[in-house]
Amino acid sequence: MNLSYRWVIVATGALMSCVAIGTMFSLAIFLEPMAIDTQWSRAGISSAMTLNFLVMGLGGFAWGALSDRFGARIVVAIGAALLGLALVVASRAGSLLTFQISYGVLVGLAASAFFAPMIALTTAWFDTNRSLAVSLVSAGMGVAPMTISPFARWLISAYEWRTAMFDIGIMAWVLLLPAVLLVRQPPKPAVADGASAPVAEGTGMSVPQALRSPQFIVLGLTFFIWSATPCCAASPPWRR
Repeated sequence: MNLSYRWVIVATGALMSCVAIGTMFSLAIFLEPMAIDTQWSRAGISSAMTLNFLVMGLGGFAWGALSDRFGARIVVAIGAALLGLALVVASRAGSLLTFQISYGVLVGLAASAFFAPMIALTTAWFDTNRSLAVSLVSAGMGVAPMTISPFARWLISAYEWRTAMFDIGIMAWVLLLPAVLLVRQPPKPAVADGASAPVAEGTGMSVPQALRSPQFIVLGLTFFIWSATPCCAASPPWRR
C-alpha cells in the first residue's frame, strides 16, 4: 500500500473527531429551544454535557483496549453507528431521563470510540511527521464547534429542535459510516534480514503500571480539568 495513504487516515481521523465532538458541543445550541418546548430544567438538560465528558473519559479505556485487540475499523464502525442512533433516540425523547441517557451517556460513549483509536492508528502509520499528523487529527475537535453548532442553529431556526437533532443524527451516519471504510491498518514493514534480532518481549509496561505512572496521572488530571471547565460552564450551580 502506498504510504501516501497515511494522509487519508489523517483526514478521516479529523473528520470523525470533528463530527463526534461537534455533536456533543451542539447541546448549547439546543438548550434554550428544548427548555421552552419541553419545560425541562436548563440544569437538567445541560447535565447531559457533564455525562458526555464522564462517559467519554471512561469509554476511552474500553475502546482503546478493543482497538488494540480487534483493530480500529471495527471500533470506529460501532462508534459511528452508535452516535447516529443516540442522536435519533434523543430527538424523540419524551422525558428528561431518556434524553440524559441517550444524549449524555450514549453520545459520550460513541464519541470516545474515535479519538484514542484514530490517534493510535495515525501514530502507527507515521515514522516521520508524526507530531503534525496527530495535531491534524486533534484539530478536528477544535473546528467542531465552528461547523456542527452553526449547522444545528440553522436547522433549529428552519424547523424545530427535534427535527434538527434527528437530522444531525442522520448526517453523522452519512458522513461517518462511509469514512469507516477508509480506516486501514498500516502495512507491515518488510523484513530485510532474516537474522535480524527479534523484538524483545516483556519490556512493555503493564496496564496497572501505566495507570500508576506519573505521566498518566499528570495527563489524566490535565484532561479532567479541561473537561470540567465546559461542564461547569454548561451547568452552573445557580441555574435551575
